[in-house]
Amino acid sequence: MLYKRSSELFVEALKYIPGGVNSPVRAFKSVGGTPIFIKEAKGAYMFDEDDKRYIDYINSWGPMILGHAYQPVVDAVIEKTKKGTSFGAPTEIETEIAKLAVSMVPNIDKIRFVNSGTEACMSAVRLARGYTKREKIIKFRGCYHGHSDSFLIAAGSGLSTFGMPSSPGVTKGTAQDTLLANYNDMNSVKELFQANKNEIAAIIIEPVAGNMGCVPPVNNFLQELRSICDENNTLLIFDEVMTGFRLAKGGAQELFNVTADIVCFGKVIGGGLPVGAFAARNEIMDYLAPIGPVYQAGTLSGNPLAMAAGLAMLQAINSDVELFNRLEEKTAYLEVGIRKVLTANNKTFTVNRVGSMISIFFYENAVENYEDASKADTPEFKKFFHDLLERGIYIAPSSYETWFITDALSYEDLDETIKVIDEVTK
Repeated sequence: MLYKRSSELFVEALKYIPGGVNSPVRAFKSVGGTPIFIKEAKGAYMFDEDDKRYIDYINSWGPMILGHAYQPVVDAVIEKTKKGTSFGAPTEIETEIAKLAVSMVPNIDKIRFVNSGTEACMSAVRLARGYTKREKIIKFRGCYHGHSDSFLIAAGSGLSTFGMPSSPGVTKGTAQDTLLANYNDMNSVKELFQANKNEIAAIIIEPVAGNMGCVPPVNNFLQELRSICDENNTLLIFDEVMTGFRLAKGGAQELFNVTADIVCFGKVIGGGLPVGAFAARNEIMDYLAPIGPVYQAGTLSGNPLAMAAGLAMLQAINSDVELFNRLEEKTAYLEVGIRKVLTANNKTFTVNRVGSMISIFFYENAVENYEDASKADTPEFKKFFHDLLERGIYIAPSSYETWFITDALSYEDLDETIKVIDEVTK
């Protein structure tokens, strides 16, 4: 029986954990079937509790840019653990990683570490509201910024209407301060500014969307957002939880040559441990407590284990001048192979890619926003997902999630993946 041990573990987990998982997408609800329980991972591979090996294209949803159990990160965490796991007091390593991150990323002077991407984005929005003394924000349909109340808002009846809560527990009052626009649609953004003059504190955006599949910005979209923010004294927040230190050393700001006012980080910056951060210029960051009026705190923020992992990861990225070239070449090679076999097999598809982020949509037209992504063939994706899984290729269990490529992948791994895709789509 496939996944015998995973099935047993899932039944047991359901008794004690809501849905059997501690994060909903892991439950395989959108694709059906039983989630795979992972026992260990190394390099480009994960191994489940039945000892089946998978070539991994999730990579812990992005952090494992250099592969699982990357030795310098493992060694750094082990050595730091021997000296204590948490103190609730400042440590030198916090300044070390802050200094390195600031040196790598454009347009930031100071950075504050938190414990998750959700916490980073939530804090960035609070800081933007405090700095501008305004309350409303614009977010984009299909962009995910964590599970803070302000972000769990679905589109209303029109582009210029207030959002409505899309999760019980989110109040209508909170929803009214979140305005919805369409990704890659500047007209929808302009309408919101016209309807809410001098009320919008910030725009928050994934500069490359990863939560509706990989969807890149088009037609100078980010540049136009920068301009409209400047015109309206509104802050531009880049949620680089996925893209930060993955698309370039300086993230999307560097790749697209667009500066944000506040940048949020997660994933790679923690080296696989729970870490988030937000950063900005001095005049914005100095609005934070204890030197400014905007309060933000966290007992375990900047804990030494997370900082050790993150520092080792950033040091490795910063010192490897060819890393992003290799990632680009490997992901481009995979894209070419996927396009070749899907075309040969007469499949209707679109492939989106930016750097080491890539997605397949079973849809005939370009995918430039959430509405486009939602038109993709979901039953086709479900079959595709399970066929790959059975043959040892592990992709995200949702058509709305990007794949993440790791430098640990060999060209033999990529060839095997392309071969399997060819087999399952004939």
